[in-house]
Amino acid sequence: MLVFCIFPRQMSGPRPVVLSGPSGAGKSTLLKRLMKEYEGVFGFSVSHTTRNPRPGEEDGKDYHFVTREKMQEAIDNNELIENAEFSGNMYGTSKSSIEDVQAQNLICILDVDIQGVRNIKETDLNPIYISIQPPSMEILEQRLRDRKTETEESLQKRLEAARIDMELSKEEGVFDLVIINDDLDEAYEKLKSVLIEEIQKVQDAKK
Repeated sequence: MLVFCIFPRQMSGPRPVVLSGPSGAGKSTLLKRLMKEYEGVFGFSVSHTTRNPRPGEEDGKDYHFVTREKMQEAIDNNELIENAEFSGNMYGTSKSSIEDVQAQNLICILDVDIQGVRNIKETDLNPIYISIQPPSMEILEQRLRDRKTETEESLQKRLEAARIDMELSKEEGVFDLVIINDDLDEAYEKLKSVLIEEIQKVQDAKK
């Protein structure tokens, strides 16, 4: 059962950012670049997942890697604002991880799938919704194969999910901005342009 956490509309501070898009679209690359340029402005909402860590990933930094039992317990205790299951693994975003970032007067970034986007729209979180999309399915497939982290079965599941994601991202009113990541520098400038107002709020508050 999915239970939504309701956030008060009068919450002060910068608006959170919901970043979505298929695996391999370049979300992580753009996020790391953004957080490096604007150090002390953004806070990453660390999601929970039952999948195994990939090489280089750190528990508590990239994800909270938990057991299925712990994840289900969090769902049952109404601790998640959204959760979904993909390729046999559970993913979710906790209310506390968002509040921890907002308490520091930082822009909270949530990296969620299209299902998570729809779930968050049922809450009062009021974030900026941004979709990062690949130029084509062919380029996306090549990016995923180059990672060498997927089995053929899991790769095909990700590609199918990406097809659905790309179609849903075209629906009017779902996202405030859809960025086609065919040129990293150009995609990054577009991402910055839609966030600059919130970035300035945080920077002004620190003066």
